[in-house]
Amino acid sequence: MKIEDIRYISGPNLYSHQPAMVMRIDLQECAGKESYEFPNLNQKLLDFFPGLRDHHCAKGEPGGFVERLDEGTYLGHVIEHVAIELAELAGIGASRGKTTYAAEGVYDVFVECKNEAGMGHLLRTSFALVDALTRGESYDWQPHIEEAKKLAARTGLGQSTKALVEAAQKRDIPYYRLNTGSLIQLGTGRHLKRIQATITERTSCIGVDIACDKELTKQMLDLAAIPVPYGGVAYTEDEAVEQFRDIERAVVVKPLDGNQGKGVSLNLVTEQEVRDAFRIAQGFSEAVIVESYLEGRHYRVLVVGEQVVAAAERMPANVIGNGKSMIRELIVEANLDPRRGDGHEAPLTKIKIDDVMHNVLARVGRNLDDIPHEGEVVVLRENANLSTGGIAIDVTGDVHPTIAEVCVRTARIVGLDVCGIDLVCPNIAEPFDEASSYVIEVNAAPGIRMHETPSIGDPRSVGEAIVDMLYPPGQPSRIPVLSITGTNGKTTTTRMIGHVIQTTGRTVGMTSTDGIYINGKCIAKGDTTGPRSARAILSDPGVDVAVLETARGGMVRAGLGFDWADVGIITNIQPDHIGCDGIETVEDLIQVKSLVVERVRPGGVVILNADDPHLAELPKKMKSRHRSGRKFVFFSLNPNSRVLRRHLSEGGTGYFFKDGWIIEARGEHARHVMRASDIPVTMLGAAHFHVQNAMCAIAACRAYGMSKEKIASALREFRSDVHNPGRVNLYQVRNAYVMVDYGHNPHAFQAICEMAGRMPNVRVTGVVGVPGDRNDDIVSESGRAAAQGFHRLFVKEDVDLRGRRPGEVATLLEQAIHSVSPDKECRVIHNEVQALEAALSDLQDGELVVVFYEKLAPVMDVLRKHEAVSVSHMSLKA
Repeated sequence: MKIEDIRYISGPNLYSHQPAMVMRIDLQECAGKESYEFPNLNQKLLDFFPGLRDHHCAKGEPGGFVERLDEGTYLGHVIEHVAIELAELAGIGASRGKTTYAAEGVYDVFVECKNEAGMGHLLRTSFALVDALTRGESYDWQPHIEEAKKLAARTGLGQSTKALVEAAQKRDIPYYRLNTGSLIQLGTGRHLKRIQATITERTSCIGVDIACDKELTKQMLDLAAIPVPYGGVAYTEDEAVEQFRDIERAVVVKPLDGNQGKGVSLNLVTEQEVRDAFRIAQGFSEAVIVESYLEGRHYRVLVVGEQVVAAAERMPANVIGNGKSMIRELIVEANLDPRRGDGHEAPLTKIKIDDVMHNVLARVGRNLDDIPHEGEVVVLRENANLSTGGIAIDVTGDVHPTIAEVCVRTARIVGLDVCGIDLVCPNIAEPFDEASSYVIEVNAAPGIRMHETPSIGDPRSVGEAIVDMLYPPGQPSRIPVLSITGTNGKTTTTRMIGHVIQTTGRTVGMTSTDGIYINGKCIAKGDTTGPRSARAILSDPGVDVAVLETARGGMVRAGLGFDWADVGIITNIQPDHIGCDGIETVEDLIQVKSLVVERVRPGGVVILNADDPHLAELPKKMKSRHRSGRKFVFFSLNPNSRVLRRHLSEGGTGYFFKDGWIIEARGEHARHVMRASDIPVTMLGAAHFHVQNAMCAIAACRAYGMSKEKIASALREFRSDVHNPGRVNLYQVRNAYVMVDYGHNPHAFQAICEMAGRMPNVRVTGVVGVPGDRNDDIVSESGRAAAQGFHRLFVKEDVDLRGRRPGEVATLLEQAIHSVSPDKECRVIHNEVQALEAALSDLQDGELVVVFYEKLAPVMDVLRKHEAVSVSHMSLKA
């Protein structure tokens, strides 16, 4: 067996609407073999992992997976459940999984994922374990549990960032992690804001610089008449001692630009203690502060947006003697507290033994090997930072208004929107006394775990306070998202919607098969219909509205690039892409495309093609699978469509085409929107598929909130050559015509042929090809459709054969054409450009040549060579 690929899917996907890891495995020699065929495999797994007995599997109750093991199940399924159990043991959670067929002997193993690095490691471990057991070998899996824990701790969000993200999720504000650290995007487009831990977009860079320079902070606060400790900066031991002598009392020595209490020594009363402390501090900063040590209780007050939102009394790291254990043993025992972690991933931090601790103990004549009396409290440090093992007691409700005023003013003077203020005073519940109360430090990016999960007292929702400051209640956090999928017509529909909304003056971000567009300008060329391109739009703070073409490939491989859409559209479902990415049936295609409409938010709008039998019953299926709350809109070329009429009779909204008009109906009330012939791309209404696309776009723009009049006015300006390149573009060449289109499946060929039948032409010629990744049935059906609609044919092949042999697709097409019309003129010319040139070499007056291209640019070069002129339509037959 081997692992072919492991990938992380951050957004909603075909397996789950939660983030997931997917591992593709090739079972090779184990393909087709079931679990019971491997001696002792089942029993060894249950011996290793008794928790497997509780796995439900398809049965829906505990014991379901064990039944499958006993009956026999494929190894991909076994690997999935072992991975889920490993994740449970590692504490990183993966409650749901699935194994799906990808190809002969190849499976995709999916598990929901709370931590990418940890889950990726456990998937590999699960595979390696099962692989070893199938070969009768042993495998030590237990060390991998600890490694996964370490990976999760190292790469997971810190407590402060996690609190903000959870607060955002409570308010349905989307978030995206922008790096492996704590940089997070909240919201989308015009409404996005970035945070890094508790630094926000509103945080002043100058304010951060001031707070990081502790001496400058003291100077500014002193100038503002806020009491601060007396002292100065030293760069040598001798300078530090001089400062100590000048202060003439106990001092504090700390790095000038340190943080988290690192390198801080307090209550130093001798020159040697100052020298020792200076060397420790200089390990963190060249410049060292020496200042007076202040007696009193130590507090951290958190100010958010000029409001005190939390306060905690901080107690230094300590242990309590039992009369038996040494101090170092008591530290080990204290660190077993599950609330303590190595860094900031847990509510508390493990107590670390270092030079500062040795010095603190030495000053009271103790060392780590001493055995304290039972009940004796041994203080291990004098600074009370959580990051050095301290604890926090919530005192938010006790803060005296005068102390709150000083703290708010301190944050304002330094210039911080989120500010942690370290305060020494006799009692935070009493009025601020300038003689005994001091601001000893101001912190940018303050940690908030002491407030969210205090050691003692009530937790405070500080994350919510920060999020509320960024997004006051009622302020939007998302831009509207309109997502378009389907087999045919999705690019044109996307372009229509983008064009119409852009006429309102809004900045539209659009993804399509030819590029990413912002405000009508292409910022990236190529097929940009996947989640990464959607994220590019949603991460641009200049974008007001996202119009996203959302294709099958991206959804299958990487899910969606957004969490919710306001409008979701399926233009149609046709048997295309069968045989690609594990899609074997039309039902598989429906499942893929349905992801778009499943992720339409409650209250949003789903737009479906009533003429497509695959979509007619989709609303009922969705309501049975999900709480819906969505509005459904149908469109149809047939004013008497049974699906549409039933929908309207139930009070729904729909659009239909009648007597040349596109009509909007709500229940029994119908109103004309515009004549289809007024939309240039419809070729005076002859291109019925573009009439469908226009109805779809109108429905989407109406759902967005635009008036019929503004929509109609914008669509009258929507031209093929300007706004819809490569999609049914018509050119006049001498006394004949050439149509350029991207169609590459039976339905597309049929639609073009039907349109051509409504045009006044002597002969219709097709230059046809089909991508090589379609299965033989799709290729042959495309050939038969072409044979029925074109008078003569030129069969060509794509440059990218997509795994086929040269000539293979062309031969299938030619055989299918001759099976329908044995005498039809059909020439095979593999090169696309040469095939088009051959078709143009003997044009008849009035002839229409339709070229279904792979690459647009070479085709356009040929047309320019022949002095082609863009035209909007051919006159209809009388």
